[in-house]
Amino acid sequence: MAQEKNPESVDTGAETGSERIPTNLRTLMILESLGQGPDAITPAELGRRIGLPKQTVHRLCNTLLDEGFLVRATGDGSLRAGLRAREMASGILHASSAHIARRQVLLGLAAEIGETINFVVPEDQGMAYKDRVETNWAIRVQLPVGSHVPFHCTASGKTFLSTLPPDQRHRLINAIQLDRWTPNTITDAEALLADLERIASRGYALDNEEMIEGMVAAAVPVRDTQGRYFASLACHAPVQRVSITRAAEELAPKLKRASQKLTETLF
Repeated sequence: MAQEKNPESVDTGAETGSERIPTNLRTLMILESLGQGPDAITPAELGRRIGLPKQTVHRLCNTLLDEGFLVRATGDGSLRAGLRAREMASGILHASSAHIARRQVLLGLAAEIGETINFVVPEDQGMAYKDRVETNWAIRVQLPVGSHVPFHCTASGKTFLSTLPPDQRHRLINAIQLDRWTPNTITDAEALLADLERIASRGYALDNEEMIEGMVAAAVPVRDTQGRYFASLACHAPVQRVSITRAAEELAPKLKRASQKLTETLF
């Protein structure tokens, strides 16, 4: 009797050497490929990268779109990771033993600086606080884990924006609402883009009372071993204790050293 083929392992149509790859593994390969670069990618390019037929990739991508793991990025049908995919990646890292090591790095940095330290990642609603170590000072800014803050007027958000390729950076700045939070908020797109160029060049961002009057912040990117942005490592404090000059000259270098330690720890 001929052995029946597992329906999970094949698609209709000729698939040459790909026919032995299970459907669930193909789905993971699509998500993995999307995570290998900052830009959106078309299903056709995904198929070429992975070595799957066009109809197979389209079918799997449509399922991932329906379930929120992918979203369409532009009018040409390009795809990028959706909220569910990003939350899954963040949750896996948070639940792993790497979370313990990350926490130790944040605790050490908070003890060295003496101010609140934040581990922040980009989400659709803005920059999301995933971990933090609070300062012991009575006067402090309360932004608990789970809070979302804007991209354009926070040190963590500007750090993220500065790591994007220039064309993608321009598109995102033109798409987001540049609301004025304080008199210092940069609400002009060209001025913000110029600020992001400076941030990209020096490797750290500052928030000079741009989101909250009386608060300054500094942030640096956390990168994986291939140099890709993963999160922002930030510190904020009231101006009574930390000036914007101190944030740039003293806090930013310490954040950079801790960021390198996170890369060595997490990846």
